Amino acid sequence: MASISLNSCSEDKMDDINKNVNKPVNVATRFAITDAMTSTAFSNTGSDLAFYTGIYVELSAGGSGQMYNAETRNGEPQSATTYNNSWVNQYSTMYNLKTIIDKCTTGTEKGNYTTLGIAQILYAYNLALLTDMYGDVPFSEAFQPGVYYTPKLDRQEDLYKTIFATLQDAIVNLEKTSTYPTLGTQDLIYGGSNSKWIKAANGLLARYTLHLSFKSPDYDKVLTYVSKSFTNKSEEFKMVNSGIPNPFYQLKIARGYLFSSKSLSDKLNARPNDPRATGYFQKISKSSGAPLTYEFYENGVSPQSQNYSYSALLNKTNPIYMLSYHELLFIKAEAEARKSASVTSTASLTAAVNAAFNKAQSINFSTTDAASYVAGLNISTNAGLLKEIAVQKYFSFYEEEAVEAYNDYRRLLAMYGSAAAHPIQLANPLNATKFPLRLSYGNSDVSANKNVQAAFGDGTYVYKENVWWAGGTR
Repeated sequence: MASISLNSCSEDKMDDINKNVNKPVNVATRFAITDAMTSTAFSNTGSDLAFYTGIYVELSAGGSGQMYNAETRNGEPQSATTYNNSWVNQYSTMYNLKTIIDKCTTGTEKGNYTTLGIAQILYAYNLALLTDMYGDVPFSEAFQPGVYYTPKLDRQEDLYKTIFATLQDAIVNLEKTSTYPTLGTQDLIYGGSNSKWIKAANGLLARYTLHLSFKSPDYDKVLTYVSKSFTNKSEEFKMVNSGIPNPFYQLKIARGYLFSSKSLSDKLNARPNDPRATGYFQKISKSSGAPLTYEFYENGVSPQSQNYSYSALLNKTNPIYMLSYHELLFIKAEAEARKSASVTSTASLTAAVNAAFNKAQSINFSTTDAASYVAGLNISTNAGLLKEIAVQKYFSFYEEEAVEAYNDYRRLLAMYGSAAAHPIQLANPLNATKFPLRLSYGNSDVSANKNVQAAFGDGTYVYKENVWWAGGTR
């Protein structure tokens, strides 16, 4: 899409022919921002990226179709076509958001600070999602039709500077007084509440600062951002659209490719009295008339089939999380524990687990006492606390928050130095040589942009090269 959006016909007549009169280009930003919210949640956050990364970190197992190919590392992780739909959608969303930002900064809606601030938050979020998944990507020369046809790749380190600056600018703009009307119901996430958008921006700043813990840790800054963010789950950065079913639910109904991971089940069963050990999974009947049982997919080993247990959480009304309240509390717990090796208190971990048990979805575990559950884990050291924070955060991400679970796994892999020392032990035997350290660039640009093509090579770089914040060079 970086290349697609940059190629335009120079002939005026051809431009006129290619115009879609049913899709006007000069749309009021209050309507365009609604589309950007929906595409951010449903096309970018909640779809293919979450499906595939959930397989790689073993929150789910790919038992059929292309998800089986991802599970068994049969071409999917290194192919340029695997994530192309997401790649195109991400660039398309960012192009639309940039149009909104430009219009509210120097264009016909200059001074529309609320829409500007919201667009900047969504823009920063999508840019972070893009670079977290792919590393160095086209950016500074992208979104300029007729100027750059093969945009260069920008370094992830520089992109993170843009992300932080954009979020800070968004907060400033959202604190300004605007003469434009509030978005109201056009704001599908916060209903026009600037204060909640500001809290979301601060939460994202906390997340992205924690992402840099291997490169440049700053836990005081993480905690400062956390203190300015959500105070309960009603404020979290999530989206439900009554007209569009949850993507995981849609995938199950349409294709049935994802199944219950034995690796995840084993980890849950290793904790005493964890209600999610059974509550996360649906029993099935292996054959007609057979009793209902749990049938877990052994990661990377079980044969291709659709006769395995699957998620018990599936519901078309489940939200898509861009940043959840429980994630924010786990960020706080980790930052506190890493800030001082003397910290062994489980208070912040307990608060995070309690938020996870009360997750806003069709099924949760609110009847479980989080304090008793955490006490039963017998945590007595700082190292043990940090390990359990990582594991409990991982559990809480099941299933639609898989992208951030993937980010966490790779960050902690760099911080702990090896898979053997990692708090989250993955089970797929193929990980010894084929754990995807990043996602492959989309074919739309691998085939059209020489710079992306050179970076892609034969695609095997996904198994060899970390992204910058995880210790790589690009």
